Amino acid sequence: MSAVELPTAQDATAAAGAETVAGTASAAARGAGLAAGAAGAPTVRGWAWRFFWSEVRLIAGRRRNQAGLAVLAAVPVVIAFAVKASSPRPGRGPDFLASITSNGLFVALTALSVEIAMFLPLAIAMLCGDAIAGEANQGTLRYLLTVPVTRTRLLLVKYASLVFGALWGVSLVAVTGVLVGAALFGVGPMTTLSGTQLDFLPALGRLGLVVLYLTACLAALAAVGLFVSTLTEQPMAATISVMIVVILSWVLDGVPQVAWLHPWLIVHEWMSFGDLLRDPVSLDTAGRGLWVALGYAVVFLAAAWARLTTKDVTS
Repeated sequence: MSAVELPTAQDATAAAGAETVAGTASAAARGAGLAAGAAGAPTVRGWAWRFFWSEVRLIAGRRRNQAGLAVLAAVPVVIAFAVKASSPRPGRGPDFLASITSNGLFVALTALSVEIAMFLPLAIAMLCGDAIAGEANQGTLRYLLTVPVTRTRLLLVKYASLVFGALWGVSLVAVTGVLVGAALFGVGPMTTLSGTQLDFLPALGRLGLVVLYLTACLAALAAVGLFVSTLTEQPMAATISVMIVVILSWVLDGVPQVAWLHPWLIVHEWMSFGDLLRDPVSLDTAGRGLWVALGYAVVFLAAAWARLTTKDVTS
């Protein structure tokens, strides 16, 4: 009977080396494609669009991102079927939950209010981890920088792809919620938080405003994550760091002893999208949320630019 040969450390090293070579070859091909696009594009804008869509395809092609999108889409489905089975009484449960049975549009609003606390920030944190740190970890960042592109343009394209990913995730939750809500509960005039009625199409427009508002909030988080991603070559470390920022912000936002800090926390106005469901639309708190999001985006994008443009890229 022949003995079973166990893999040795040399075998594992060889396998890891082969995987690295394959990743490097893929990166080289990607860089060559972008270089060809840069050479053939008549304008910088044309090349930037080519680079942007290359990043979007890269994000969409990762299996863990596809799994994450599936989880985001599953939440409104679970909420809708749970409500269908239990029929919550008015005044109980999260905001919008008791109104689901009267209008399927509230499935989308309920799902967004649930997912903006953790699921959507986690999805953005994962994308941020891959943006710069993931490229450096795989050895592809230096290949991107061999393309005739400045680091500033690279950073802006990376950020634009993150914002697109945020819009994609939020829209997926909203669309799934509307579809499953319409199928299980039907749709019709929506009662606003002011007590007035909105027809279906204007109500869809309000839902669109909510999607854009939450995308802007997540875009601010994406700027924070992009900066963190420039500080490390470990994508998991960047992802965890961004989630620590989110969790600590939620914790501090619930502590009344630091109320003076609340308006400056990145998550403080995330739930203020309810102002967009009033008649007429109120921008008291939602407007402050947009200004805070803009401030975070500007400050941390500038910090990410300062870090990336002075970083010695060796991998």
